[in-house]
Parts: sequence; structure tokens; C-alpha cells
Amino acid sequence: MSDPATPVRPTAAGMYDFYLGGTAHSEADRRAGEAITKILPEAVDAAWANRGFLQRAVKRMAAEWGVRQFLDIGAGLPTQHNTHDVVAEVTPDGRVVYVDHDPVVVTRAQELLVGLDRAVAIQGDLREPESILEHPETRRLLDFTRPIGLLMVAVLHFVPDDADPWGLVARYVDALPSGSYLALSHGTADYLSEQRRNLAMEIYRQTPNPPVDRTRTEVQRFFTGLELVVPYEGAKPELTFAAWWGAEDPVAADSEGARGFYAGVGRKP
Repeated sequence: MSDPATPVRPTAAGMYDFYLGGTAHSEADRRAGEAITKILPEAVDAAWANRGFLQRAVKRMAAEWGVRQFLDIGAGLPTQHNTHDVVAEVTPDGRVVYVDHDPVVVTRAQELLVGLDRAVAIQGDLREPESILEHPETRRLLDFTRPIGLLMVAVLHFVPDDADPWGLVARYVDALPSGSYLALSHGTADYLSEQRRNLAMEIYRQTPNPPVDRTRTEVQRFFTGLELVVPYEGAKPELTFAAWWGAEDPVAADSEGARGFYAGVGRKP
């Protein structure tokens, strides 16, 4: 008989941790992750490209644009070089609120943050903006009269169309002051054949919240009303692939896996 405390279904967060070589995933996550990498060997590359986008975006916000506080929604399992670690490399007075809907994820994050007074982890559902924005810990740590970096990295593809993810993002952005930024990445199957996409989705349907892949146009809609920033030197302000955003050499950063996520950063006027 299986241990009731051991997850018998894979989770997207656990599979993502597996791709990144972490240790916070279950046996079910590992099996599902291995099945995915047989279909999509580039999945590991895509996960690292997305992780790199998060780190580069946070560092740019803190180092170049003076952002000192961050709301990281859908933060997932703690991995290498988390948001508060990146901020700390730039400034000692950065503040970070991590949010995830999974209590196991939140508990692990809280254990990681013991002894840190400028970073907290709370449980919250992205689909309930007010419960996150008005959470006592959010209000204690973040000053909503000063710019905030809103991070929605690899999370919105778990929100189906009927939950209106575009309207949800707008509600969060509306709560932020002028000069705030939204960093967002979203999984896509634009580069995949229909056969490989369908095989991968069969595996992800085993998880409690299967992802929805969206097109470039659909992801672009999340930045409505925001000013997209230049993703790398020589580019125009636009949405791009996660590996390209902030890259010193986008050509060298390109790969099939690098095209698994669209990414962008927008500034609230």
C-alpha cells in the first residue's frame, strides 16, 4: 500500500523541479518528467531558459530600474538562485513576497526563508487577486505607493481561458503604482509538431492542472496597457523567447528548447 503522504499523481511544479535537476520532486514527478523528455528532449533546456529569464529580469529591475520589492506569483518549489537571492546581489534592502497555491510548496519555501525578514512565502490562488494583494504579509512587506516588480513566470499557462487569465493579470497590474513592472513568461507549442504536442499533453493531463499552450498573439495580450521594454541590445521593445530575453548574444542562446516559452517585461506608465 502506498504512503498516503506520498503524491501518486505528478505535479507540474515537481516535474519542473525534475527538469532543473532539483531534489524537491516525487517519484511520480520523476516518471512523468522522464516520459516528457523522451518526447521533448529539449524540455530541460526550456526549463533552464525560463529560469534564466526570471533571474535576468529580476536583476535588471533591481539594478537598472531601481525596483526594490517583488511579488512573485506562482513561485513554485524552491530551486537554485531564487528571486530574493538575485535581489540580494544588487541591494540589501530588497523585499520579496512569494505566492503559491500548493501548501507543500509554501511550507518548503517558508523553511528556506527562516531567518530572513525581507522575504516571505504565502499560500494564495492567482485566480483570487484580492486575497493575495490584501494578504497581511503582502501589505506588511510591500509598499504599494512605490514601484513593484510583479513576476508571473511560467504560471499563467495553468489558468484556462474560461478563468480569463488576461482579466486576472489586468487586476493585478491595476493595483500597482506607476513605474512598476510585469515580468511574464508563458509556455507555447508554436514550435512543435501537432503529434509531439499531443503526446506531451497526454502526460500533462495526469497532473491536477494541465497547462494550456498559447500563441504569441495570445501571450502578447497580457501586456495590454503596458510599455514593453527592449529585451536585448539591438532589439525593439517586444515579446521574445525566454532564452533570448536579456541575453548578451541571442543567436548563441537560441535552441529548440529556448523556444518553449515566450517572455517579456512591461512597464506600467
